[in-house]
This record gives sequence, C-alpha cells and structure tokens, in this order.
Amino acid sequence: MPNLVRRRELLTFGAAAGLATIAAPAWARNLDVWEPRRAILKNLHTGDAFNDVYFANGSYIPDALAEANRVMRDWRTGDQHFIDPGLFDALHAISGKLEARKPFQIISGYRSPRTNAMLHSRSKGVAQNSQHTLGKAIDVRMEGVQLTHLRDAAIAVGAGGVGFYPVSNFVHVDTGRVRQWRGS
Repeated sequence: MPNLVRRRELLTFGAAAGLATIAAPAWARNLDVWEPRRAILKNLHTGDAFNDVYFANGSYIPDALAEANRVMRDWRTGDQHFIDPGLFDALHAISGKLEARKPFQIISGYRSPRTNAMLHSRSKGVAQNSQHTLGKAIDVRMEGVQLTHLRDAAIAVGAGGVGFYPVSNFVHVDTGRVRQWRGS
C-alpha cells in the first residue's frame, strides 16, 4: 500500500510540474530547457536543507521536487503542500543573477491555512489569502548578499510578487502576478 501512495504522489507532482511548464511566465520560458536547474535551500526553523537538481533533460524531477516540498513545509504544523515548480525556477534565476551558490535561507515557505490565519490575526502585514498557502511563495534571505541586491535580482528576473522587508530582514518572492511592495 505505501508504494501506491508514493506512486500517486509522484504522478501528482509530475502532472503538476508538466502544467507548470506549459503555464510558465515569460522569464521562465527563457530558461534553457536542457540546462539543469538546482535549488539550494536551508530552512532556518527546522535545519532541513535541499541542494539538488530539480529539473534536467527538459523536465522536472518528481523525487527532487518532493524533497524540496518537504524542506518548504509549514514548520509550525509539519503540513506539506505541493510547491509551484515555477517558484524554484524563480529562485534558480535569482541565484544566477546574483552569481551566488549560497543557500536561500527560508524564513517562511508553505503556510497551512491555520498558520496563516494565526499570523494574519497578529499582523496586518500577513495577507489573509497569502500565496504561501497556495505553495507559491517563499520569504528568504541569503548569507553574504545584501537584502537590496536580493530584492533587485528578484525584480530583475520578473519573479512575480516581490516584497521587501528590511526591518524583518527578508525578501518575499512569489509566482503570482508581477507586483512589488515594501513591508517592515
């Protein structure tokens, strides 16, 4: 029975990854389809890390995406969710723009609706219908990279939503519509 569950998960990830390729934003379509893409992530709350190729030979790698999704889980509840592969593509493009090989330090990846509601009740800065609850957002920083440079790289690659939070020391990146804002 566990093999059937695993197989179903891989098929789900594979199908969603295929759809993400079709619906990719213009900047992502400019990525070389044969160039391997790597994500380097470090979850500051759990200590979990991901440093692997998630896309190669023209397609997403389901096992790698599943592991990256685990690293991006809601650290408060342990809930996991499918993460839009386009978000990893955005991070790959940002990393390339910065010419950086250091991990993106994850402040917040996926947020369960329960976690998001709790955070929204405590702060006006947390959207009620956050892209985090859809698996389409990440809040990050990168050791040795000025926050303004990280923000500028995200804007330059057209990553979608880019929020700049200098007081809280992170940049929000999502795969929603292109927009920018400044938080605290």
